[in-house]
Amino acid sequence: MDSHCVGESDGLTFCLARPEDYDDVMAISQDIYGGNDYLPRRYHSWMTEPGRVVIIARRDRKLVALESGLLVDGGETVIVEGLRVCPNERGCGLAGVIQRFVDGYIKRVYPNVKTKRLTRGDDPGPEKLSKFTLLARRNKMRTCLKEKLLVSDESNSSSPLVPVKDLDALKTILLDSDLSSRLQLPGGAIIQDWQPLKLMESNLHILARRNLMWFVDGSGGKPLFMSFHTPPYSIPFNGGSLRFNIDLYGTDTSLAKKALTAHLNSVKSEIQGLVLVHIYMHQTLWEDLKQFCEGHETVKQFRDYWEQLFLEREP
Repeated sequence: MDSHCVGESDGLTFCLARPEDYDDVMAISQDIYGGNDYLPRRYHSWMTEPGRVVIIARRDRKLVALESGLLVDGGETVIVEGLRVCPNERGCGLAGVIQRFVDGYIKRVYPNVKTKRLTRGDDPGPEKLSKFTLLARRNKMRTCLKEKLLVSDESNSSSPLVPVKDLDALKTILLDSDLSSRLQLPGGAIIQDWQPLKLMESNLHILARRNLMWFVDGSGGKPLFMSFHTPPYSIPFNGGSLRFNIDLYGTDTSLAKKALTAHLNSVKSEIQGLVLVHIYMHQTLWEDLKQFCEGHETVKQFRDYWEQLFLEREP
């Protein structure tokens, strides 16, 4: 085997992914997430990200599957993501094969890992769910902007939202022992781009690498609402579009509208063409924010209702 290959099983050769595998990975990623796939933009950064493992499977030298894991929680947890299988092998059990191999590889190379964590955008059914602990559900709304959106603040909240750019100030907020209960965080975690991170200092370094824009309500030292967005990035949808992810934490509808407005306005100069905005929120906010977004002519709701599941199990 080549030096980057790490095992064989079920007629497959498993290797650590390399930058030169990019084209082969994109070839098996057709129609992944309906054109909303993040991996074309993130693959090369994954190659050098600390704590990241990316494994590909080849059959007769042809790349047929990929899965990745990111070590978090000081090395005690792995977040699995990026799973994909080439179109002509989907539905044949190959996903399970690479998942089992990656689980075993993580155990061998990182014996301190005690927990496997993931998020899903669909309900896998009771049989598969029984293998996991369901830590939380939250709602997701996907909207489509056909042109730049000029948003005014229509909320009636008197509490201002302020950007947080100082890392020490952000650390103070995130490591506050009662933040999770105040904001009703899903499973006590921050979920950033489908990556659930517990509130601990080692995970703050991961968040710091993401170039996020944070807002908190300025009502005092104990914020009741917090949000952030990931910088807009290109996706394959409709021949080339932008994806813009906004995560909202808290249950105050007025502050949620104010936060959504702040995030959209902060990127006005960066967006053009078709923009798919993914908004993640507490379940109690969904209906009001749906109506809020539908009040703008440039916005089209793209998917009516979507739940994000936060799951955990032993690796």
